[in-house]
Amino acid sequence: MVSLLGWGGQRVIAGSIPKAIPQTETSVDKSGRLSSYQPQGATATASNAFFQSLGTNGRSCFTCHSPRDGWTISSADATKRFQETGGKDPLFRLVDGASCPSDDISTIADMRAAYQLLLAQGLIRISLPVPSEPVLQFSITSVNDPYDCNANPLFGLTSPTTGLVSVYRRPLPATNLRFESTLMWDGREPNLDSQAIDATLIHAQAAAPPDPVTLQQITDFETGVFTAQSSVRTNDLASDGATGGPVALSMQSFSTRINDPFGNPTGTPFDPNIFDLFEAWTTPGKDGSRAFRESIERGERVFNTQTFTISGVAGLNDVVGQASITGTCGTCHDTPNVGNRSVDGTMDTGVSDPVLYTGALPLPAFTILCDSGPLAGHSFATLDPGRALITGQCADIGKVKVPALRGLAARAPYFHNGSAPDLATVIEFYMMRFPTLVLSSQQEQDLTTFLNSL
Repeated sequence: MVSLLGWGGQRVIAGSIPKAIPQTETSVDKSGRLSSYQPQGATATASNAFFQSLGTNGRSCFTCHSPRDGWTISSADATKRFQETGGKDPLFRLVDGASCPSDDISTIADMRAAYQLLLAQGLIRISLPVPSEPVLQFSITSVNDPYDCNANPLFGLTSPTTGLVSVYRRPLPATNLRFESTLMWDGREPNLDSQAIDATLIHAQAAAPPDPVTLQQITDFETGVFTAQSSVRTNDLASDGATGGPVALSMQSFSTRINDPFGNPTGTPFDPNIFDLFEAWTTPGKDGSRAFRESIERGERVFNTQTFTISGVAGLNDVVGQASITGTCGTCHDTPNVGNRSVDGTMDTGVSDPVLYTGALPLPAFTILCDSGPLAGHSFATLDPGRALITGQCADIGKVKVPALRGLAARAPYFHNGSAPDLATVIEFYMMRFPTLVLSSQQEQDLTTFLNSL
């Protein structure tokens, strides 16, 4: 059974929960069709905790993790849900949907202002305490916060080394989780059970953590659903020898460090041919699709083979002890046919560096001074302290996980802070960040087309 657009063909309010998630669930996105596949069969939502309100504010996991958005929430879907419900959808809650819990939401105009980051960039507020001594190596000397939440005495910093820090991040997809080596953007959760507990207590504002049976239902569902683009234009991505789509993905093998560029436990050499989904499309396609299919295959080759110099990436260059290395997209996105990092850990590729953005982003900007440790005396400017808010270590400032790349077309905007509205912007960012990554206009188009086909 396959449902399209409106859960079984019926038009429903965006964000509402269907009676079932069929074994193959398909929806339309800007590139074609996105599909989710459950090898174990359909899921009845009434009997699965992932779809149930477990807290006090009407939210379920499904509130922020919809299949039509690649099991996250897109800014377009958030806007649609706001318009259709007048801001009453459970997605819109002050605790984390607003720029600060103290925001005024007495009128529709006030609500639009309060939820502007969620509506425009699909961002959720994450509140984290500054790590305490003895691990803390830094102080937050200043924050330029357009929402004043980091200066709020109830929700923000109480000194340069105490209090709460508000950052704004995209919800990660609740699919393809069998391939994850790092959970959450900052790697703060050790396992899916812990993640589900914290999400229920914080985002759903539950009075008590879910019980073991409830946790098992949530994690079983999350690890049993696989999502990928299934068609682009009129091209079935699993036809004529190609292996796109979620069914082939569900059979992909994985283990932590399965394809570590710097050595894995089995001693198997690193394979830079990260994606091999569309190799068969070097031959002519059918129904006038040859040129488009060849573009997808060329983009796959650009991803796998285009080399450039990688330098200044904390979590990579410093870890391997090399100031610069020659790599490809797959040096960081190394998991075969998934594209996340198979190595447990985070890195800073510059996405939180305010200097790398030509225009001002509507995000807080932090100035952080390292008071102790190997980087003592160094000052950092960042839009998100990243992993450092968990470890207290200066070496972790700005570090976030490398996300998986399947189902990209449905879940704009991109990067953890939603700063890239489309995949072309992602490519342009990295061409600026790494000047030796030089692509022709054709290569840029091919790479964009390939990424939209994942």
